[in-house]
Amino acid sequence: MLSIKNFTKCYKGDKPAVENVNIEVKEGDIFGFIGHNGAGKTTTIKAVVGILNFDCGEILIDGMSIKDEPIECKKLIAYIPDNPELYDSLTGIQYLNFYADIYKVPKEDREKLITLYGDKFEITKSLGDLISSYSHGMKQKLAIISALIHNPKLLILDEPFVGLDPKAAHTLKEIMKEICEGGGAIFFSTHVLEVAEKLCNKVAIIKSGKIVANGKVNEVIGDNSLEEIFMELIKDE
Repeated sequence: MLSIKNFTKCYKGDKPAVENVNIEVKEGDIFGFIGHNGAGKTTTIKAVVGILNFDCGEILIDGMSIKDEPIECKKLIAYIPDNPELYDSLTGIQYLNFYADIYKVPKEDREKLITLYGDKFEITKSLGDLISSYSHGMKQKLAIISALIHNPKLLILDEPFVGLDPKAAHTLKEIMKEICEGGGAIFFSTHVLEVAEKLCNKVAIIKSGKIVANGKVNEVIGDNSLEEIFMELIKDE
């Protein structure tokens, strides 16, 4: 589903921000991407979704290169950044229809999905209001619904639980599981290690731009907790 091979990204000065990253996310995986601030998580994710160009390596989505076939790749994925920037001058329903138009979602299908996810996140009654009136949590819910509206095969999230109340966070976890049970996959970054340990079947830990642990959760943590392993691996930072 997602294959990151020898990925390297350099910024000014030619010093790699991310170096030689290799990650495989297969159908059915909920893959947690973990690291301290500045470790390279967001840089990697932005390259995966086609926002950032990169220097070396390749990123394949369902066997297609994000560099060579960006449009076809983006049809299969949905991306939710850590701080979604929405169009405040639109209403919630206008924003969702805008996204549905981009992905050419049929009217009947979009209406069903908007109702389904709007009710699940308890935001249906507010979809007629301007986004400028939304709280941060409501904007996060709207961004999540917009990402789900075309039934993506690969959902990519950067710190998705930030700003969500406990009920909405639980709802998102259940949706993530449903996507994977249906043959999709999830790749997400998080600082909430307890969530990653319970929710993910695979994790990778990145430190100073390099992967220091990668694999099935039970193999990475052994008899320890994910928090203990993480703190041990980054103790010199």
